[in-house]
Amino acid sequence: MEIYAAMLFWAIPAFLVLVVIEIFYGQWKGKQIYSFMDTLSSLSSGMTNILKDLIGLTIVLISYPHLLDLLHFQTLEATFWTYCIAFICIDFASYWGHRLNHHVNLFWNQHIIHHSSEEFNLACALRQSFSNLVSLSAIFLIPAALLGVPHKVITILATAHLFGQFWYHTQLIGKLGWLEYIVVTPSQHRVHHAINPEYIDKNLAAIFCVWDRWFGTFQEELVNVPPVYGTLKPVQSWNPFWINFQHLWSLSQDAWRTNKWSDKFKIWFMPTGWRPGDVAQSHPNKKVKKPFEQKKYKHEYSSFLKIYATFQFVGITIMLLYFLSHFEDFDTSFRLALVAIIFLSIFSYTSVMDCFKWAALFDSFRALTGILFLFMPSHLFLWQLHWVFALFLSFYFGISFITSFWIVQALPVRKLVLT
Repeated sequence: MEIYAAMLFWAIPAFLVLVVIEIFYGQWKGKQIYSFMDTLSSLSSGMTNILKDLIGLTIVLISYPHLLDLLHFQTLEATFWTYCIAFICIDFASYWGHRLNHHVNLFWNQHIIHHSSEEFNLACALRQSFSNLVSLSAIFLIPAALLGVPHKVITILATAHLFGQFWYHTQLIGKLGWLEYIVVTPSQHRVHHAINPEYIDKNLAAIFCVWDRWFGTFQEELVNVPPVYGTLKPVQSWNPFWINFQHLWSLSQDAWRTNKWSDKFKIWFMPTGWRPGDVAQSHPNKKVKKPFEQKKYKHEYSSFLKIYATFQFVGITIMLLYFLSHFEDFDTSFRLALVAIIFLSIFSYTSVMDCFKWAALFDSFRALTGILFLFMPSHLFLWQLHWVFALFLSFYFGISFITSFWIVQALPVRKLVLT
């Protein structure tokens, strides 16, 4: 985990720099593909995903080492060709895991946040889930286990495979000629994120597009059908926590409301979007029926709220980077406490930007909690060994507490718009 933290310490600034470059390039080309709060929401979502992985919140029901011990016919050495075989196996597994997420109600909950942005850009690539708390992904690595690919090779390549999916989340790169027949490109992935009827549940591959072509899920980007991004049931929130679990909440409500006991069970495992007939009639969902008439979720923010949101995001980013750079210095209890504070901060400031009136009071509570966190007896070592970080946290939470008194007056009226 320490190695993963070290990799993230360098990867996160690199990703942020590329996001900034795309923003300025889009501005220069007269095609700005970013909106303020959507970007902060995407980046904050990425933080929650990273923190979840760092503290090991995921329960692995079937591990790859177990499958390897159970199924291997041979043991491959960690050669160049083994790495090539392993990468193909990981990509194959990713395709089927991704396809499962798109086609089963329960599993869609852990993927919806990645599709929830109504923009499509590099920041959207970082909009990742932390609701995937139970993992079955190793089951799709059975081919690698049968071949005897070492666990170490899978671990090393899994991160590289994930990072390799970043670059094609952009609208500023067109079609790439012959590469369109081999690897996933920006054009193909724009199709994947679109809610146009022609594009739904298409282009599920991560690196090699051959899986889509072989298994019937490929769709070329059409010149006369520009992609419209988001989800058919818009999330209408900037809060990563609500976005992560709102589909699960909807499924739970439907399971509670339906009169048929069989439907209470099967709703979780039916195709994405399926609902019991009686509930669909009594509690109809509002969905986007005409993508080109979709109105994006937004509020009119004052300069004060934009500055507030920027300050919160920068402060949380500094906390995360310091945490990553000193990961080995902190024991488990402190790691959990700091992660809880960061989670609380992300939930608080994104709730403010969702314009909930209660969010101002909650933000003051969150700031006070952060100050108390600094002066807990078990955390006083910060003032001795990490005093610069302790001073920064004092400044961050202090300013947050002061500004919380002005938030409620600055919030616009919360308006939800859905086609």
